Amino acid sequence: MARSLAASMRRMNRLMRPAKVPKATRSFQKAMTGIMVKSALAPIAALKPKPVKARKSAPPEPGRGLGAVLKQLNNARMTAPASGRSAERATPPRIPEGARYLDRTHRSAAGSRSYRLYLPSGLAKSKRPKGLVVMLHGCSQSPDDFAKGTHMNALAEKHCLAIAYPAQTGNHNAAACWNWFKPGDQQRGAGEPAILASLARKLMKEFGLERDGVFVAGLSAGGAMAVILADVYPEIFAAAGVHSGLARGAASNVMTALSAMRKGGASQALAPAITGRTSPVRRIIFHGDADSTVHPSNAPLIVAAAMGGAVAPARTDKRAVRGRGYTRSAYAEPDGAVVVELWMIEGAGHAWSGGRAAGSYTDSKGPDASAEMIRFFMAKGA
Repeated sequence: MARSLAASMRRMNRLMRPAKVPKATRSFQKAMTGIMVKSALAPIAALKPKPVKARKSAPPEPGRGLGAVLKQLNNARMTAPASGRSAERATPPRIPEGARYLDRTHRSAAGSRSYRLYLPSGLAKSKRPKGLVVMLHGCSQSPDDFAKGTHMNALAEKHCLAIAYPAQTGNHNAAACWNWFKPGDQQRGAGEPAILASLARKLMKEFGLERDGVFVAGLSAGGAMAVILADVYPEIFAAAGVHSGLARGAASNVMTALSAMRKGGASQALAPAITGRTSPVRRIIFHGDADSTVHPSNAPLIVAAAMGGAVAPARTDKRAVRGRGYTRSAYAEPDGAVVVELWMIEGAGHAWSGGRAAGSYTDSKGPDASAEMIRFFMAKGA
């Protein structure tokens, strides 16, 4: 039975490789990826009127063949709630007078992605934004959907920030997820991290920004990719916002991704992306303690990876806002500078805390994750 499982996993890995394969195999690969990401990686809309409760699928049993695993994942997909309001969420957000919401494409040696770029009305006077935030949407979302749900454009107006929303598509992942679980997309100099870092560099040059004004944030698969970017490109990003994400190296293939999401995945011993950096990439992390898509234990694992091990917070506050309690823990360096904030939100599921109903996978209750991320980013380590 152990041999059967090992053979199945080897076959799975062969199918997931980007090498040229026959048409039939490519079709199977796409179907497999779609089943996995749509059922396990796609965020669940936690707070909709009369939501359909998804049944939890049991973890694959040792020794089960590939066919049994595929059947289990397909069943999970069929019981997952539909996103709903897709037509409304596909429309662009409203843009105030004087602001711009551009549709662009970035091309680099590692590949290309389209993206939306929000430029606030205040740029007409200042000529240069005070910062740049790269926002990475979750599975099955789009830049427009994510912009509306997080209301980051309104915060960009308030703080005179540029916001870039890169788009992942079905051509790169069947459910439009960032491929955080693939080894080729967890390293410096290749894959999706290289594309997104190249985009950030381009915009830094365009707007005359330095590292201390460049940030990245994301939800779910986008949150996991934000962690990867913070780890492998610390010379570009000063801080990262992670909502319902996972640590870099928490998974290396489909099966370990499912395991990490179900019960938590610690960062593996990956080679350092860059050595000798003087400034750490600060992180602010949000996670609902009732998240049934990405297990809440993943949040402290991100903290441990960032701090270099399990450490006690410098201070912890317990409060409540808009109907939800939360615990905020601050982790500091020896000099007292806070480098990590962890927000655990009581009763929250897999949804952007304090988000707007105009976007998918949002929770209007609880702390405003977007506003707190911007507050943390703009503090510049103070």
